[in-house]
Amino acid sequence: MNFQWYPGHMTKAKRMMQEDIKLIDLVIELVDARLPLSSRNPDIDTLGKGKARLILLNKSDLADEKANILWTEYFKGKGFYVLEVNSKSGAGIKKVNAVIQEACREKIERDRKRGILNRPVRAMVVGIPNVGKSTFINSYAKKACTKTGNKPGVTKGKQWIKLSKTLELLDTPGILWPKFEDQNVGLRLALAGSINDDILNITELALELIKILNSDYEDLLQTRYNIETSIDSMETLTEIAKARLCVVKGNKLDLDKAAKILIDDFRNGKLGRITLELPEAENKDDNEGKI
Repeated sequence: MNFQWYPGHMTKAKRMMQEDIKLIDLVIELVDARLPLSSRNPDIDTLGKGKARLILLNKSDLADEKANILWTEYFKGKGFYVLEVNSKSGAGIKKVNAVIQEACREKIERDRKRGILNRPVRAMVVGIPNVGKSTFINSYAKKACTKTGNKPGVTKGKQWIKLSKTLELLDTPGILWPKFEDQNVGLRLALAGSINDDILNITELALELIKILNSDYEDLLQTRYNIETSIDSMETLTEIAKARLCVVKGNKLDLDKAAKILIDDFRNGKLGRITLELPEAENKDDNEGKI
């Protein structure tokens, strides 16, 4: 499979971010805790150079707990502030304000010395499509400020949100990059739902997921579907189709339906807590370093 998806609005969004970054004190970057490196747009480091940085490991409840600890240590080692959050449930959100104040302490102190006492911290919220930016903002603000959805590309333009006298957020559209040099990155993004499913072959995607799970989480498929797994991914998908009674006319197995069930179960955490990459996998061309 070849993974590329770059809608036209992303080019416009990147230009807007380049223009707005000079107004910003802090960049809050959401990444998917199941694939923290693959879900980071490399352009963000360039755009946010010289700004305070906060990484939110979103959907951390869906990721392997031990891996979350490793990724937190990894990003702290890079000089970022880091928090594990779950924007949907609100877990970890209460800690965000204190970390923002700490990350911007020098800026706040500098303003105070200049006699500027009332200027709020301005933070830009960034991340790839479907990573949960709008859900985070709504959870943080404790009200519906932005439109959300379970597919990529819901946010198409920027939006300033005044949360308090001390903090303003700038919501931005999710931006991927024009070409994935490593197709393993594209695979992980497709599995997480950051690439539009309409352009993907879901059955092939499910077969790739089965390979990963057989290698790194071999018991999860057996437990979820009460099946015997096989090193042959197609055989395993066939068993899932039988277990979930996925059939079409003529009593033939509907592998496409079974594939969709498997992908949805992964995305919703019904298979268990899964992380697709570890920090040691950085800058490697193969799959070493995954759990």
